[in-house]
Amino acid sequence: MRFLCAAALLALSVTAADAAEISVISPGVISNSGLREVAAAFTQKTGTKVNIVVSGMGEIVGDIKNRAPAADVVMLPMDLMATLALENGIAPGSFTPLGRVDIGLFKKPDAPHRDISTTAKFIAVMKTASVVLYSDPVSGSMQAAMNAEMLKRPDFAGIKTQPVKGDAEPALKRGDGDANAMGLGLIHGVHPRDGKPTDNPYLIGPLPVELGMHMDMATAVNARSGDVKDAQAFISFALSPEMRGTWRKGGTDRY
Repeated sequence: MRFLCAAALLALSVTAADAAEISVISPGVISNSGLREVAAAFTQKTGTKVNIVVSGMGEIVGDIKNRAPAADVVMLPMDLMATLALENGIAPGSFTPLGRVDIGLFKKPDAPHRDISTTAKFIAVMKTASVVLYSDPVSGSMQAAMNAEMLKRPDFAGIKTQPVKGDAEPALKRGDGDANAMGLGLIHGVHPRDGKPTDNPYLIGPLPVELGMHMDMATAVNARSGDVKDAQAFISFALSPEMRGTWRKGGTDRY
């Protein structure tokens, strides 16, 4: 009996030691927009542990090329992934479009819902705000840079803005700004483009399509991956029909 117990314990320890484990490197825009939930579902289904490594836009390509141990799966904006592919930084044939993450306009929950379906209407609504909060560009995030560049346009003149640490929706939730404050930030959650109120009382909606205020993301297997098989299995699972709703709830619209 003691021999059988010892053998069983040994088998369990070997199984634990041999359990597969991969890492996914991603900017915050994707790690906070469904990736964590998809990774948890993959682990539950396969037993393979997924470590998510979050890296800023200014450092992520260097981390992909040089970080030790190397990440197995890469998630990047489309243009950065294309450049990485040309530099042989990803496994051949693994470049896969992932989805789109929108930037939206947020408000205080008791403020009325407004129509921002066109650029002119969007600007008019922002001009009624006491202040428009947006992520500080010094953070280096992609969406912060996009917001800052948009707000420099001549037709946006006269809008009172204020950079904040982090994103606009959390800033409004923690009490930044008065009842008429608004904010520009990433949308985490389902957000139809029909202009109607969503389930999120803070969200007015995504910005007008013509402004191009969204981020198109892609995924691939890192050329330096030590576990290409499990990395590819994770990507296949992440892109499967059963995960489409999970991405959607997180704010990523799958292509």
